[in-house]
Amino acid sequence: RLRLHDGKLVKDRRYHLRTYPNCFVAKELTDWLIEHKEAPDRETAIRLVQKLMDHYIIHHVCDEHSDYKDAKLLYRFRKDDGTFPLSKDVKVFLRGQSLYEKLVSVEESILKVREENSVKYQRTFLGSEMIDWLIQEGEVENRQEAVELGRALLEHGIIQHVSNRHHFFDSDILYHFWINFRRRRRLTELLNENSSRALSESPDSPFCLRKLNPEPGNTSFLSVQTNKEIKVVSAVRRSSITSLSGNSNTYFTAPPTLVFPPVAECNPKSVLKRPVTNEELLSPGAPYVKKTLTIVGDAVGWGFVVRGGRPCHIQAVDPGGPAAAAGMKVCQFVFSVNGVYVLHLDYQTISSLIMTGPRTLVMEVMEAIE
Repeated sequence: RLRLHDGKLVKDRRYHLRTYPNCFVAKELTDWLIEHKEAPDRETAIRLVQKLMDHYIIHHVCDEHSDYKDAKLLYRFRKDDGTFPLSKDVKVFLRGQSLYEKLVSVEESILKVREENSVKYQRTFLGSEMIDWLIQEGEVENRQEAVELGRALLEHGIIQHVSNRHHFFDSDILYHFWINFRRRRRLTELLNENSSRALSESPDSPFCLRKLNPEPGNTSFLSVQTNKEIKVVSAVRRSSITSLSGNSNTYFTAPPTLVFPPVAECNPKSVLKRPVTNEELLSPGAPYVKKTLTIVGDAVGWGFVVRGGRPCHIQAVDPGGPAAAAGMKVCQFVFSVNGVYVLHLDYQTISSLIMTGPRTLVMEVMEAIE
C-alpha cells in the first residue's frame, strides 16, 4: 500500500462526475505487480489481489464487485477509507509489530542473542525483563497487564518460549520473537495459504482418514470403543476440492489436499469424558505430560482427526496410519503444530496450519497421566 502511494498509483480519481479519493485502477495495479516482480504473470497477479480482497484489505470503491477484475475499475485500500476491520487478532498483531520496531531501534535493547541448552536463539528476552521494559516505556500500567499482553502475543504466535514449553510468565524464562517483522515479504507468500473457503465447506477436519485401498471388509475405522452414537466413515483418498465437488470454478485450482465430501461426518460426539480448559492443562502440577510427535505423511495424509477448540483434541486415529505409528492417541490435546502454539485455536485453523505446512509434521501433544 505504501509503495503504491509513493509511486502515485494511489490517488484521487474522477469518474462519472464524481471524485473517488485514494484509489487505484485495477489494470494499472496488475501491470505494477508484474513490473516490480511481485507476480510472474497476470493470472498470478489477479490471484494475489483476490487474496487481498478476501482478507478485507482492498475493495471496489462502490462495493459493486466482490471479485477483482483486471480492468479499468477503481479499487481502494480499506486502510485509506477507514473500513479496515480491526479485529482482536489484527490489533494484537499490530501491537506486536509496534513493540518489535521499538525494541530493535533502541540502543542497549533487551533483544539479544542468547544460548540455552547449547542452542543459540535470535531476538531473545527474559519474561521479567520484557515486563520491566513494558512498564518503563509506559506500554502498560502494571505487571499483571504486562503478563496479559505477553500471553496475548504468545497465543497469536508473535513471541514464543525458545523451546516452546511454557506460556508467558513473569520470570527468568527465555522467550524470543517468533516473527521477524523486518523480513521483506513477497505477496506470492499469500498463495501458499490454504483456502479458508475450502475449510469452511468441509464439515470435519480435512486430513483425518487416509486409507487409499482398504482391505475387503474393512473400509472404515473406529477410533474409540464401538457404540451406537458413533458413526463410521468410509475412507476417502487425497483429491482436489474441484474433483470432489464437481465444481469447475478456477478459484479451487489448488494443490491437492485431503478433504471430505459434504455428506461425511466423523465421530460427531466428542471422545472426551469431560471438557478440559487451557488453564487446567497449563496449571502447575496438572496431571498431563507433553510429548513431541514427528509424523511423516504418506501419499494420502497423516491419518488422524482433530476436533474441538481452545484446546483441540485428537478425536480419531487410523491404527494403520502415520500418526498412530508416531504414537498419537485419541484424547491427546494439541499444544503446538510445527512450532506454533495452538492451544487457543479451533480445529479449522489448526487444519489450515497442517495442510499449508510441510509433509513432515511436528506436533506437541498433552496426554493425561494415568
